[in-house]
Amino acid sequence: MLLGKINRTKLESMKLNRLLIFYSLLGILMASCIKDEAPNAEADILSCSLQGDVLNREAIINNDNIILSLKDDANIQQLAPEFVLTAGATIEPASGTMRDFSSPKQYTVTSEDGKWKKTYTIEAFYSGLPTSYHFEETIPFKNSTGDIIYYNFRETDNIGNTLIWANANSGFNYTGVRAAADDYPTSPAPNGVKGNCVKLTTKSTGSLGALLGMYLASGNLFIGQFTITLPNVVKATKFGAPFKHVPTAITGYYKYKAGSTFTVDGKAVTGRTDICDIYGIFYETDDEVKLLDGTNAFTSDHLISVARISDAHETDEWTEFNIPFITKEGKTIDAQKLKDGKYNVAIVFSSSIRGDLFEGAEGSTLYIDEVELKYTDL
Repeated sequence: MLLGKINRTKLESMKLNRLLIFYSLLGILMASCIKDEAPNAEADILSCSLQGDVLNREAIINNDNIILSLKDDANIQQLAPEFVLTAGATIEPASGTMRDFSSPKQYTVTSEDGKWKKTYTIEAFYSGLPTSYHFEETIPFKNSTGDIIYYNFRETDNIGNTLIWANANSGFNYTGVRAAADDYPTSPAPNGVKGNCVKLTTKSTGSLGALLGMYLASGNLFIGQFTITLPNVVKATKFGAPFKHVPTAITGYYKYKAGSTFTVDGKAVTGRTDICDIYGIFYETDDEVKLLDGTNAFTSDHLISVARISDAHETDEWTEFNIPFITKEGKTIDAQKLKDGKYNVAIVFSSSIRGDLFEGAEGSTLYIDEVELKYTDL
């Protein structure tokens, strides 16, 4: 049984690594088709920082937005972000410009040759992490003509704690597969337990995916960040956000329907049925390990506890789940480090448990709603 768990852990890391390689290769091949962004990411923000000890964690840089997680004593009305850009690129307003971030601010990066522009929206929050998730608020990602390409999700609690969920929609966008915004792998849907919910669907990656031998993209949603970066492909997805409590369980509701045909390497496999995945990880950070990524999310010695659904199944009705965090053998929590925000937590949802290996069934659909991260304090 122990050997089985070890093999499964290794497999999960391999799955994620292949997914990241897939999306990055797609980015290289399709960049010439994306008119808003330069080939080879020539109009990108590579890093964003603030002077002084005002951030709870490193800035989260996604495809089109940046999140600044502020400490309680930071002055949100007087922040001057400093940027590192791709070679030769310029940014407007200029790096180091003082601005009031009580509301989101936009920055435009222009490539060295002046032909390519990319707009980022930067938001700053006094951050703790919200622990109840209802999936009512979406953030549309639009192209240069204002058309909505896909949606991201934001959660804000009644005291202002804010989470912007990560997903791989930006990677799927590179495949060239035509899809409406509400038909992307990660999208909003009506008829949740209460109000709306999130829908995660395993999709075909089309002819380009087939050319690369990577036929499927599972719908996913997680706490962390997804950025297509080269050359460190396996580090493009980072899991977790600071959490000053000890997570005890993930609760919520799901519905799931597997696609009709399970495939491996693009070929139908009889006798196999797709299934979804829901899990969480809690881990310690330090100067060397600030975030876990695709190389170590299930294998790192920094892991404290893991929660993972064990009885996922197809269901047409909203079905409740309650998944406990199981502490790794020999692991303890330092109360002072917990108070100082030195531990991270991540929650992950996926429509195909083996989707990162590009195995699963096109059309497999997981609905998630009314999720809560349960916790205790030391």
